Amino acid sequence: MKHRKKAISLIVMGTSAVALVVGCSANTTQSTGQGNASSGTASVKVNSTGSSHVVNYKNASGTIVWAESFTTGNLANELVKAFEKKYPKIKVKLQVQPSDTDTNRATLTTAISGGSSTPDVYMGDVIWPAQFANSQLAAPLSDYLPKSFWNRFSNGLVSGATYNGKVYAAPLFADTAFLYYRKDLLAKYHLPVPKTWEQVKSEAAQIQKAGGARYGFVWQGADYEGLTCDFDEYLADAGGQVLKNGKADLTSPAANKALSFMRSLITSGVTPKTVDTFQESQSENVFTQGNAVFLRNWSYAWSDSQTPSTSKVVGKVGVTALPTFAGHGSSGYSTVGGWDLYVNPHTKDLPAALQFLDWMTGTQAQSILAENSEMPTNKTVADSKSLAKYSPVFALLPKVKFVSRPSQTPEYPSVSKAIYDNVNEALAGSISVSKALSLANQQIDNAQSSGGL
Repeated sequence: MKHRKKAISLIVMGTSAVALVVGCSANTTQSTGQGNASSGTASVKVNSTGSSHVVNYKNASGTIVWAESFTTGNLANELVKAFEKKYPKIKVKLQVQPSDTDTNRATLTTAISGGSSTPDVYMGDVIWPAQFANSQLAAPLSDYLPKSFWNRFSNGLVSGATYNGKVYAAPLFADTAFLYYRKDLLAKYHLPVPKTWEQVKSEAAQIQKAGGARYGFVWQGADYEGLTCDFDEYLADAGGQVLKNGKADLTSPAANKALSFMRSLITSGVTPKTVDTFQESQSENVFTQGNAVFLRNWSYAWSDSQTPSTSKVVGKVGVTALPTFAGHGSSGYSTVGGWDLYVNPHTKDLPAALQFLDWMTGTQAQSILAENSEMPTNKTVADSKSLAKYSPVFALLPKVKFVSRPSQTPEYPSVSKAIYDNVNEALAGSISVSKALSLANQQIDNAQSSGGL
């Protein structure tokens, strides 16, 4: 699968912080994803503070502008063609956005904050909802769509698009992390595919000791947004969360367990000391050059590991859902990456825009996305066994438990920075685990109360 590296477009986007590419518990009831709202009026003025008013868009018509951010191929045109065939009374004009996510964000912000009614619908990063909602750049979709609409999405995706109890974005396609492993080495040393982080650590150490690989487990520990993603997974696995009732919750036993384990991977020798400088590319390179047993990375790492021109482990790699801590379930949490669909609060054709969202997150469009190597967010499609033909990572989607970064706050850039700065210091051994968590906790609360660090 040729998959662009959008999950690492790990971009912390705020007024002053920019870095590149990711919700927690959504209703798990499945639906076909093709239904329409069944009550409400044909049109309604959109505003970010108005009362809930479900819109009936069953017979919508008109022309809308969709600002799309796909970087390769003809996917946007293919989707529009299929949509217009099913809904001929609605025409969709494409507005191609800049490929750089920060420039894309700035372009959209300038247009919408200036009162422009176009684009009517736009693609945006999964970490934008709270920031865009707070700046009145996105319509509160949960005011205009029935509650049943949100049942179609895979568990954990909708909460990442929620701010102050309202949903401001519809998940379009996702990305997330997996555990890659050397299946040849596990077979050689008669070891099972690990299901817990403790197993990862012990099996990696065993293979290292036997001379099977230089390193046991590589991941992302550098002082940047990617470390927030890694830490958030361990934290969720331990039963913790960054924010609780809007306040920092990083002095909890769960946070201590998460960071202590990450640090122990380094002190035990399972993970190289230089991991505190590793981003996605560095950790992947160590693995694909045959120097590590395990790798935590995003979905694109599968295809990279199977590229003969750059990988020395072609045919020797397996992939599974991220593990969890022993006694915490059958699989771990994986950070959400990808892109959502947003509606301009100034749109002049809300029913048509909602009909487009309905179709784009339904089974037909989501199947088209899967065929084009984009990870579907519609649970019916994501859980289909037929997805295995596209990629081994797609076959794992029914096992994935999504967790969002703590982006349900307008101050997310500062929150994330507090996490990755202090966690990185702890990984490097510059400060203790407890000190790192205490500092992060304090900085997050300061950011929340003062509007940024």
